[in-house]
Amino acid sequence: MSAFLCAHRASAVGRTAEKALVSAPRSRHPGVIALVLAASTLLAAPVARATDAVALVKDYLQGLNSLQAEFRQITLPSDGSDMIESRGTFYLLRPNRFRWDYTVPWSQQIVADGQRIYLYDEELAQVSHRSQKRVLDGTPAQLLASDQPPEDYFTMRNIDRGDQRDWAELVPKTEDTDVVRLQIGFVDGELDTLVMEDRFGQLTRFIFTELERNPQLQYAFFRFERPAGADFLQID
Repeated sequence: MSAFLCAHRASAVGRTAEKALVSAPRSRHPGVIALVLAASTLLAAPVARATDAVALVKDYLQGLNSLQAEFRQITLPSDGSDMIESRGTFYLLRPNRFRWDYTVPWSQQIVADGQRIYLYDEELAQVSHRSQKRVLDGTPAQLLASDQPPEDYFTMRNIDRGDQRDWAELVPKTEDTDVVRLQIGFVDGELDTLVMEDRFGQLTRFIFTELERNPQLQYAFFRFERPAGADFLQID
C-alpha cells in the first residue's frame, strides 16, 4: 500500500497482494532482518483493554480525505524464513485511490486509480494489473481508502498487546478474502502501526512515520503511466 496489497514478485499481483494491498509485495531477496520483531510481537494474543480503540479507528477515518506517510514494512513469512524489511512512501486519496512507492530493498510501485490496481516491478520491467473491486475485501486498503463506515466490512473490538499503543482488532466480515485479521495501533490518537495476518500464516507489520493528514493530492497522481518497454499483464 502494498499497505495494503500483498503481491507475488514473479507473477505480479498475486496471492494476498491481490486480495490484500494491498499489503505488500513479496520479497525476492532477503532484506534487512529486524531482530527486535519476533513473531510474538508481530501478532500478540488479544485481551480486554479499557481504552476504546474501536472509537479511535472510527474517529480517525472520520473526515479523512487524504494521507501521506513514510512506512517501514516488516514481513514474517509463514515458512519460517528470515524476516524481510521494506521501506517507502504511502499516499492515499479517498475514496479508493492509493499508492505505495517502495524504495528499499528494491524499486516497486503499487497504484490504485479507483478502478484497477497496478503493480510495477522496475527491475523485472513488468506491470500487472487487475480489477480493484475484486481484491480489496477485508484488506487494509479497504479500511483506509473506502468512504464507507469500517463496521460495514469488519467486526471490531478493543485489544491489549502490552505496549503503549491503543489497539483495535478488525476481522473481515466477508469470507472471500485472504486476510484473517488486522490490528491497528494508535499513539495519542494518531495512526502508528498496522499488523496484518493472512490465511497462509504470513504476518506483515507496517510502521508509519511523518504522517500528514489531508495533504493536497491530485487525482492525476494516482493515474498509472505505463513505463516504456515494460511487459503489461492483465490478470482479469
